[in-house]
Amino acid sequence: MDQALPYKGRDYDVIVVGAGHAGSEAALAAARMGNKTLLITISLEMVAFMPCNPSIGGPAKGIVVREIDALGGEMGKNIDKTYVQMRMLNTGKGPAVRALRAQADKHAYHAEMKHTIEKEPNLTLRQGVVDSLIVEDGVCKGVVTNTGAHYSAKSVVLTVGTAARGKIIIGELQYESGPNNSKAAMKLSGNLEDLGFELKRFKTGTPPRVDGTTINYDETEEQLGDEEPNHFSFTTPDSDYLLLKDQLSCWLTYTNEDTHKLIRDNLGRAPMFSGTIKGVGPRYCPSIEDKIVRFADKPRHQLFLEPEGRNTEEWYVQGLSTSLPEEIQQQIVHSIKGLENAEMMRPGYAIEYDVVSPYQLRPTLETKIVKNLYTAGQTNGTSGYEEAAGQGIIAGINAGLRALDRGQFTLKRSDAYIGVMIDDLVTKGTNEPYRLLTSRAEYRLILRHDNADLRLTEMGHEIGLISDERFETMKAKKQAVSDEEARLASLRIKPNDEVNAFLASKGQKPLKDGVLASEFLRRPEVKYADLLKFVPAPDVELDHRIIEQVEIQIKYAGYIKKAEEKVERLKRMEAKKIPDKIDYDAIDGLATEAHQKLDKIRPETIAQASRISGVNPADIAILSVYIQQGRIAKIS
Repeated sequence: MDQALPYKGRDYDVIVVGAGHAGSEAALAAARMGNKTLLITISLEMVAFMPCNPSIGGPAKGIVVREIDALGGEMGKNIDKTYVQMRMLNTGKGPAVRALRAQADKHAYHAEMKHTIEKEPNLTLRQGVVDSLIVEDGVCKGVVTNTGAHYSAKSVVLTVGTAARGKIIIGELQYESGPNNSKAAMKLSGNLEDLGFELKRFKTGTPPRVDGTTINYDETEEQLGDEEPNHFSFTTPDSDYLLLKDQLSCWLTYTNEDTHKLIRDNLGRAPMFSGTIKGVGPRYCPSIEDKIVRFADKPRHQLFLEPEGRNTEEWYVQGLSTSLPEEIQQQIVHSIKGLENAEMMRPGYAIEYDVVSPYQLRPTLETKIVKNLYTAGQTNGTSGYEEAAGQGIIAGINAGLRALDRGQFTLKRSDAYIGVMIDDLVTKGTNEPYRLLTSRAEYRLILRHDNADLRLTEMGHEIGLISDERFETMKAKKQAVSDEEARLASLRIKPNDEVNAFLASKGQKPLKDGVLASEFLRRPEVKYADLLKFVPAPDVELDHRIIEQVEIQIKYAGYIKKAEEKVERLKRMEAKKIPDKIDYDAIDGLATEAHQKLDKIRPETIAQASRISGVNPADIAILSVYIQQGRIAKIS
């Protein structure tokens, strides 16, 4: 009997494999750019699902969500529609570290994103398991599913996440699985290895969920949402805060010595310490077992009880990530104040999975080994929904541009936190699940949550993801900020009884001479509203977002100027390109480690080369001279 021919599916411009937070953003971006796009996922119930914490945002992460929105992505809009609590964090600190955090209705978030994807005209959502890639002459041309279906495309994005040879571990129990007991993708990793990719094994975990009706809230501390409206998307008007009056509280409790003794007594059954778990776990989100061992001197650890939605009684015990046996988990839960009688609805677990070593990627997130193949999200070794979505939109944009035969798009470290993250991954790699922190961004004063639209909307418009109307709105905002700064720099405040009484009330010395209104506003104690007591108001009432920008730009003008000068120096280094075909063996004088690292990572610019661990300034000087002398022409 003749062998059946493989089923040939439709041809697409872009195929995205995996519909988590990275895949959702990648597919929407590619489709909205005009590409016929296929989004294929193991389970339709896992589209933009939150298998771990039911929240979006936080320090650095919240800024990424704003950046995704400014580029034309969906995460900010989606959480604005489905949050159950919204808080601005770090309000007592400077603007560089402020960030929004939203508690999500995880089921509504998934449903809303899935429906958005379903309604997108150029986007087809399909359930299936991709087992291998179609690669011809080093170029990715499609995918093959476990049913034998072949789908062709001009570019492919892999966002497989923790499903890649996923293994769930609870105590002595181990089984193949993706997150939340979904199906694992068991064959794709092997195909990637056959193509020459280096894979690593990482691990992450999740805490138990408890029945909210069995929590004693009187023994915990209530954590309320903000009373003032706020949102992630720059397109969400303040008038849309229908959820604001109906926010759900979170609750704070703590571990105690009884909890810690239970964990210490059972470390022999903890996969993290018994040798069962081989993958490397996240440094900044350790399991409760790891915390008890690493911080043995601490008498307690914070735990936040977080609702998983409006129409469920499942509560997430944030801070109690564990892979101990289920019966031990129940004892641990009952040792905690407020949870003495709590019923555990799902046990916590650890999950091991495969990642692509990110040094094998370009800053566009295209792989160096296979052309027209892009990867994003936890596939690249990151942790967190926001980091995944940030990579997803960049991979989707570039896959879409490649399909349209247009140039590629990158973000520099000075452009966005997304640029910082991608540069860290492709330049430095990661030996553990990577998490974005504000400390990773050397230009964080200019990479704030409040100005993401001013930084990135024009880029999103050029790509085709931002409408003309939204672009004009951003330009009008930028002009209004500039006009008001100029107006305040032209007005003077003269010393008088009213001004000096105000300063005295703030513990400040009285004015002796007149000062510019902008100089007066630069004082930490003075707000824009205070200033209007002493100078005329502008002709047109300003939106609070414009006022926020005016205050920040004026108060931090000196620091911002210094940061911008550093950015200009960086741009000059970024402009010095390193040819693809450079032969590092031909460069005399490079240190051995520098030679090895440069040859492995193959940086694209002198600036990127300078950030590689093990490459010192002397190596950069030798490399720069080698390129400037034109000797590279001999091997190009």
